[in-house]
Amino acid sequence: MRKDAQLNRERILAAAREVYAEQGVEAPLDVIARRADVGNATLYRRFPDRAALIEAVFRDQLTATVEAGERARAAADAWEGLTGYLERIFEGLATDRGVTDLMTTPLPGVPSLARLHVHNAGTISALLARCRAEGTARADVSVEDLLFGLAALGRAAPAAEAAAPGSWRRQLALFLDALRATDAHPLPGEPLGPDELAPALSALHAARRS
Repeated sequence: MRKDAQLNRERILAAAREVYAEQGVEAPLDVIARRADVGNATLYRRFPDRAALIEAVFRDQLTATVEAGERARAAADAWEGLTGYLERIFEGLATDRGVTDLMTTPLPGVPSLARLHVHNAGTISALLARCRAEGTARADVSVEDLLFGLAALGRAAPAAEAAAPGSWRRQLALFLDALRATDAHPLPGEPLGPDELAPALSALHAARRS
């Protein structure tokens, strides 16, 4: 790649990181091009579609989250592994709307994100099973309960952070406290099934956009 082409690529990526953090991953590509001070044609030569740009911007961050999940799975104490992993994820959600979008909704054409979603669900499933076996998490909560609840709370994290930095920690702690087995009250109704979770998450994403 020529030096000027490499410079344009770096400017586009830097601008995209800023815009996605501010506006989410559905921000118009022409906004990113203007922020990078390049033409739309230059952006599309480097990144033919939105998915390609998102993959380039977030690949390292998504890979690091998978690695954090591996460390959480290896934790000697399952509850500490689960809560530490979720706290790390929420640190990113609270300050970056792009990360919030990626962690809480599917986006076709982004391989790193697809791998992360599968790995994240597996991490939470494995740790939740261990917590239930160890008696630290209530027995009647499902993986889908946890994934949907975390997605809803994650959507609210940026607003909490904007109102009072770090306040999302209180909301996450409250959510996790409800997961504890001690003095738990029975939950009403049935949990979402695997086939119901995806459309529920999509509806949650659509509600935020509207």
